[in-house]
Parts: sequence; C-alpha cells; structure tokens
Amino acid sequence: MTTRIYLRASTKDQDAQRALNQLDDLNQTLKLGESVTYIENFSGTKLDRPELNKLLTEANQGDTLMVESVDRLSRLSQADFQELKRRIQEKGLRLVVADLPTTHQLIQTNDSITSSILDLINNMLIDLLATMARLDNEKRIERIKQGLERSGYKPSGK
Repeated sequence: MTTRIYLRASTKDQDAQRALNQLDDLNQTLKLGESVTYIENFSGTKLDRPELNKLLTEANQGDTLMVESVDRLSRLSQADFQELKRRIQEKGLRLVVADLPTTHQLIQTNDSITSSILDLINNMLIDLLATMARLDNEKRIERIKQGLERSGYKPSGK
C-alpha cells in the first residue's frame, strides 16, 4: 500500500509544498508506508487537474490519499465534487485529511462497527467541509469584485 500525498496551491505565487513535512510526519506516525508526492499549483475549483489526475491514474486499491485539509482537495461545485468522490471510491482509496482527526482514527481501528460509524461521520464531515470551501471561495471572489467596483477599477476591454 502506498500513501499518495496531494499538495495544491492556487497560484504559482503560493507555496504548494509548505505542508509536505507535516504530511510526511503524519504518514510516518500512522505507519502507512511509502509515500509518493503530487504537487501542483492549480485552482481547486477545477476538477481536471494534471497532478490530481495522475494520482488517480496511478493509485491502487487500498492506497491512501492524504491531504492537508479538504479545501486543498476541493473547492469544486457540488456536481464536480461528487464526481471526484466517485473516482476516489472507484479506486478504493482511503482519504486521510491531516486537519480532520477522525480520518486518522478510521485507519487505527479494527472494529467493524466503529469503522462503519467513523466512515459515515467522515463522509458527512468531508462533504460539509468541501461545501464550506466552495462557499468561502465564492464569497472571496464576490468581495474582490465589490472592492474593485468600489475603487472604480474597470477591466480592460469593457
């Protein structure tokens, strides 16, 4: 089994690798084995991302997909997020989110009832966090537009 660490930042001005040490440490703490890292500067609002696609192509049943937080994986529309979840499930990946400890506990339990409950809770939390990430992004875009309008800025060509 392989841990596939996915790191993403929206722009080239941001450091997509900044969380790599944290995720490597978590991988070692959870004893998940060897890791492969996928790093890209690409918008989380786009489903078609080169490194994410590569990760999903290379992944095998039982591998772990590790991210720093849900918003590093998705700021997608609801429909696109459902598609991404389908691809992750189709590949048989376990999703570990560094800032969502219940995803760590799922790996550490052998009790099937506890695993089922944690899986249900994690799916609900991940859906909620993905929705919040998308809404946060939409609000930020709207605030930027309002600020530009208030300042009198007019994009060229309009």
